[in-house]
Amino acid sequence: MRAWFECEQCQRYTPTGTPTIDDGMACDRCADLRYWRCSDCRLLARSVRHVDNGEQVCVDCEDDYRECAECDHLTSGGTYCSHCDIDDHDDRVFDHSYKPDPVFHGTGPVYLGLELELKTSGHALEDCVDAALSQLRGLGYLKEDRSIGYGNGFELVTHPMSYDWALEHFPWPVLREMRSRGAYIDDGVGIHVHVSREGFTSPAHVYRWMKFIYRNESWATRLARRSSDEWASFDPDMRAEIAHFAKGDRFGYGRYHAINVCPRDTLEVRIFASSLDPQQVQAALAFVAASVEYTRTLTSGDVARRRGWEWTAFVTWVRRHPIYLPLLAEMEALQCAS
Repeated sequence: MRAWFECEQCQRYTPTGTPTIDDGMACDRCADLRYWRCSDCRLLARSVRHVDNGEQVCVDCEDDYRECAECDHLTSGGTYCSHCDIDDHDDRVFDHSYKPDPVFHGTGPVYLGLELELKTSGHALEDCVDAALSQLRGLGYLKEDRSIGYGNGFELVTHPMSYDWALEHFPWPVLREMRSRGAYIDDGVGIHVHVSREGFTSPAHVYRWMKFIYRNESWATRLARRSSDEWASFDPDMRAEIAHFAKGDRFGYGRYHAINVCPRDTLEVRIFASSLDPQQVQAALAFVAASVEYTRTLTSGDVARRRGWEWTAFVTWVRRHPIYLPLLAEMEALQCAS
């Protein structure tokens, strides 16, 4: 005796029910009117996603595909589907491991290296690369970054610059130009500032500098417009080991900390949210440069009698040094200049 099946859609019994991934069995009429057939598993589904090769797949099979960065189509390879027709790689954007010999600009010994992460839509990538490279003119280069995703933006990296040289010679208008061409930032991208180890007078100077930043986490993160997170953590275990790092210990904790001690020739401050606002980027450079200079001559007497570790003492010092005006302006805008 032939088995009859109840259609889950119309509740009618049918001798030729077809299995679905959503509702059990469906009669032939409902199968034609209310379902789509997945090109991969061949089962019926109430909804499917379109693939750029013309096929359609159910929710269970779509995990085998990637989503196009521009539309809602799926693609079996690359960042963009064939409908958007975008090359997801620009050979002017180097691999994330690219590291050329540094070219120093300005007068040391304190040199700063800027790493600015930004995102773009697929259509805007080439325009933003054009804008960046036409104005950097050898001062920096562009790299892919795993946290951004290939073809979704890039990291703008400069060669080492002294702070005063950077204020005068970095092409600051390029930030707004890239924004006008489609570059943008979100919570997933940041600014990293490298400072040369040779810019410190001694291990004691490195210790004072690191201790000052870690002691002022709440103020520093407010200035940075970014809370301590997995990419730039104010880890208390890391803070407890500052004395060892000041003496040159570089390993054991990884690089995702407020201050990354892993590089051989630099210390990397990772706390800042990314920005395409020139003043905010200048303030990031200024904070690193100013904090190095502030702690250069900080004495135990300054700490004991004049509260030298405290943020208010640092703000007072910044007010006396007009070269750090972008930093002071950001402090005032973010209410951390008191």
